[in-house]
Amino acid sequence: MKKIIVILFMAFCCQSFSQQLVYTPVNPAFGGNSFNYQWLLSSAEAQNSIEDPNFESDEQATELENFQENLNRQLLSTLTRSVFNSQLGEGLQEGVFTVGSLSLEIFDTPEGLVINILDVNTGEQSQVVIPN
Repeated sequence: MKKIIVILFMAFCCQSFSQQLVYTPVNPAFGGNSFNYQWLLSSAEAQNSIEDPNFESDEQATELENFQENLNRQLLSTLTRSVFNSQLGEGLQEGVFTVGSLSLEIFDTPEGLVINILDVNTGEQSQVVIPN
């Protein structure tokens, strides 16, 4: 009987099961599950007690300040429109035009009218395509 128990014990000891241990990070920036991102972000924001001193909320602006800002936008828009009309005429003609520090290149393509805008001072460029 003892021999059978010893043989059975040795048989069970020789056969063992194992699995490979794999580390999976939690943070999606390091290869973790992308569904953890929102949870990590909300946890970090909940723990953050530092306020940004330069943060300006729209709630702080009064109705008078909002009115003044809208009026400034409308005046600048009207001024810009009058400058473009005096430089370019009523319609957009092809060519190269200079308005202040902006260089405008207007030409027609199969896709439509293309306007390349270059700020000569900073080197910034923008392109507007008006489809036919």
